[in-house]
Formats: sequence, C-alpha cells, structure tokens
Amino acid sequence: MGRMNAYPTFRQPVYATHGMVATSQPLAAQVGLDVLKKGGNAVDAAVVTIAALCVVEPCMTGIGGDAFALIWSAAEQKLYGINGSGGASMTFDADAVRAQGHTTMPTGGGATVTIPGSLRAWEMALARFGSWGLDRLLAPAIDYARQGYPVSPVISDVWGRSKEKMSQHPASRRVWVPNGRTPAAGDLFFNPEFAGTLMAIAEQGADAFYTGSIAQQIVTTVQADGGFLTMDDLANYRAEWIAPISADYTNHASETFTFYEIPPNGQGLTALIAIKIADQMGVREMGYGSADYHHCLIEATKLAFADASAYIADPRLAAVPVDGLLAADYISQRRTMIDMAHAQPFEAGRPNHDGDTVYLTVADSAGNMVSWIQSLYMGFGSGLTAGTTGVQLQNRGANFSLVRGHPNEAAPGKRPYHTIIPGFITKEGQAYSSFGVMGGFMQPQGHLQVGLNLVEFGMNPQTALDAPRTNWQAGLAVGLEPAIDKAVIEELGRRGHDVLTGLGAGQYGGGQIIVRHPDTGVLAGGTEPRKDGVAAGW
Repeated sequence: MGRMNAYPTFRQPVYATHGMVATSQPLAAQVGLDVLKKGGNAVDAAVVTIAALCVVEPCMTGIGGDAFALIWSAAEQKLYGINGSGGASMTFDADAVRAQGHTTMPTGGGATVTIPGSLRAWEMALARFGSWGLDRLLAPAIDYARQGYPVSPVISDVWGRSKEKMSQHPASRRVWVPNGRTPAAGDLFFNPEFAGTLMAIAEQGADAFYTGSIAQQIVTTVQADGGFLTMDDLANYRAEWIAPISADYTNHASETFTFYEIPPNGQGLTALIAIKIADQMGVREMGYGSADYHHCLIEATKLAFADASAYIADPRLAAVPVDGLLAADYISQRRTMIDMAHAQPFEAGRPNHDGDTVYLTVADSAGNMVSWIQSLYMGFGSGLTAGTTGVQLQNRGANFSLVRGHPNEAAPGKRPYHTIIPGFITKEGQAYSSFGVMGGFMQPQGHLQVGLNLVEFGMNPQTALDAPRTNWQAGLAVGLEPAIDKAVIEELGRRGHDVLTGLGAGQYGGGQIIVRHPDTGVLAGGTEPRKDGVAAGW
C-alpha cells in the first residue's frame, strides 16, 4: 500500500507528564501507553509493548529470542539489570560443528539456536516490579496475531529481504512466506499459530513455553536441523538479576553523567570503553560534526571493539577483566594510541585482570523507567520456526568463537557474546535518560554517538536521533551517512579512513530515547527516523 516516503521529514520531540512509550512500531507503542493510562506501571507497559512487538515486528524479535533490561526503581532510586540471554545446550559439541567443516560458527540453522531467554526475563521483571499479570498483558498481542495487523513499511522491507531464508524450512515458509510472498506495507498479516502459543502462556505462565508441547516442538525442530537443545535445557533455564556496569562522563558545563550498561556477556562494555576514551580525548573541544570529532569517535570505537572481541564472554565460564578495561590508567594508555592525523587498525590491549533487534523505553508518572531490548539476532534468527507454535528461533550461537581457548569459545551451557544492549544515563545520581540503539555491532557505536549528542551537545531526544551517524565496519572501513558535511567526509578519507557512503539507513541502527527533567518530571521522547516507530505520551 503506497510507497516508502522519498522526502525528508521533520519531527519534534514529544513532551508529556504522565507517561511515555517509545519504540520502533506504532501499534506496539500504543498498547504500552494504554496500560499506563489504565494504571499499569512502566514494567507492565514494557512487557505489553515487547509482547506486541513479537507479533508486529517478527523479523526482529520474538519469544524465541533473548532480552536484556535496565529498570530504574523510583522508590529505591536504584538501577537494576536483567540478563535474559540463554546459553548453548548442555549437550553442545563444538567439535561436531568443526567436523562439518566450519572454522567459524554458521549463521543459521539448528546449531546456532541457544536457549530463548526473553520470556523468563518478562516473568522475572513482572514478579519484582509489575502490577499486572501475563494474562492481561498478552491480550493485545494475541489480538494482533489472531485478528491481523497492517505491516508497517520498514518492517515490510526487512521481511522481504528474508524471503529466501524463510522459504528454506517448511514451517517457516508456511508461517512467514504464505502463498510464496512476504507482506507489503499495509498488508494485513495473521499468525493464528502464534496466537495459540500466546494464549497458552497467558493461561499457564512462562512454564508453558519452557515445558510441555511448545518446548517439545522447539527441541524437535532444532535437533532435526542438527542442533543440540534438549527439554532439560529449556526446563532448567532462568534469567538473572545483575548489577549494571558504568562509566562517568563530565561535559563542557562540568555536569557529571553516568552511562550504565549490562555487563558481559553483553557488549555494553564496548560502549563504556569508547565513552571513557572520548572523555579523556576531550571530544567536547573538537566541535560537533568536525573531522576531528568523527575521527576521534571512530578511532575510540575501534579500540573498544578490539578489546571487546578479545575479552567479552560469559563471565560464569571465562574471566572477563571489566574493571581493568575501564580503569583510568588503562583508558589513558589506550587513548594515547590514537593518531589524530591517521586512521589505524588496532589490536586488543592487556588490562589488569581484577576480578536484528527491537528496543523500547518506557517511563511512568511515578518516575520509574525501563530500557528494554530484545532480539532474534539476524533477520528472523536461525531461519527455523518451531512446529505449529508460530515461534521463530534465534541464532545467537552464531556469535560464539570456534577458536580453541578463546574466552568466547562455544561450549556446553555457555552464553555467547551478545550484541543487544539497553542503555541508561543518570545525571548527578538522578534518573536522566532511558535510551538504546538497536542494530548488531552498531549498538555500542550508537550509544556513544547518541549519548554524547544528549549529554555533551545538549540535543533534545529527537534531534539526538536525527543526527547523522558513523558505523565502523572492519579494518579501516567506516560507513558515513550522507548528511555528514561533504568536506568532513573528504577529510576523513585523507586521514586514511576507507569511507563508505552507500550503506542503507538500516545500517546505522534504530534508537529510542526518553529524557526526564529532574525538576519538573516532564518527559521528552524521541523516536528513530530510520524506523517505523513513534514516541507516544500522555
């Protein structure tokens, strides 16, 4: 129905006082706002929104994937973290994967399916902070799945690019490529099989997914495709409360902000390393959008990713030197490697050893805020759909290493290096912003760039998201959005960057932001212009 908008658009930030939901699909944002209006809190609204996204943005997320969250409790003035990522099967055999001729993990199929953690994360968040149950919170998602919903433009485009992948497996083809085609923008899409699965979960709780018929269909599907998941793997899985990690940043006005991330096995550590390098480099004096500014952030990003690829792993099974990587002396050592005149490749340092995705953010009138991210990883995950459940299964195992002895080497029960990361910022110890930028390895780069837009350059949430971004790819290759000044792009090329200007908008991530005014409690929201989303407030 219609065509993608070919003309530039302009949005203002959304302001509200009672509550706000910002996410990548308008129908999902509205059901979250409805819950806030009916007396539910931020966690209730987050769960109803993510449940709806599992229906209306199925190429990006589903209950067959993982989740992470940062939850600000206004009553306690404290930030909580949830790691809802699942590990490999306890029967996983890396040698069996190597014997198939793989030197790196495959990107699809049964061997890449790790235990889906998202539903246990929903359950845990609601048990501690929620006021509504899954029976009520799943109702809008069930209705969209059963009655149908119009597919939005960006989602239609991403879905279409997965047509071949989702046509390989019979159940996936039946559910996601009905009649041999993927839905166009505005087409109604129905998923009655998934509606039935959600009904069972609404009536019986998350155990209906991790045990019984649904679990058996997941296991049968994965094992038939060469994977390893068992009924015991699913039944024994639990999400985990974890303490967030953080990095302070002092802006030009001497205001102190603290950036929070989920610790490994997530890659939020990457963002914090880059933020601390940028802080020490004095990016505030370089001038927003200048060649020096972009060069500094790109080089800081490369240094951070070098360390991330070497050290990030499941901390239950590998030593991850978080404190050492964030130590001021180590950051100082790393940042001296940056040559402001020349782009460079970097290798990991040696610190002291101490010790496709959807994103949404919600704030309620009591001051609670939720930063929630959930994903199947690559488009539609592994490409597998479990029997007649309508559940697409993630391919998070693709991020394991097959290098023997690497901290992230695939192993039984191990959680892989994870790309999805929710973000949160406090100002002088008070809740300031719940934000995130989805998109694989773009995510830490998005946190760095969008975060600095907010705290250093004073941009409102919408402008912070509208601003052009860079996306380091590998080596010296870096994507630059066309809105970056042409003279700056040329200068970055002269400094040795392998400049790529032809990447699609989807390569630069998709973010949502809510900022809370510390004195008035007024909420300001922004939504990603590169996605279908909306910030909805009241």
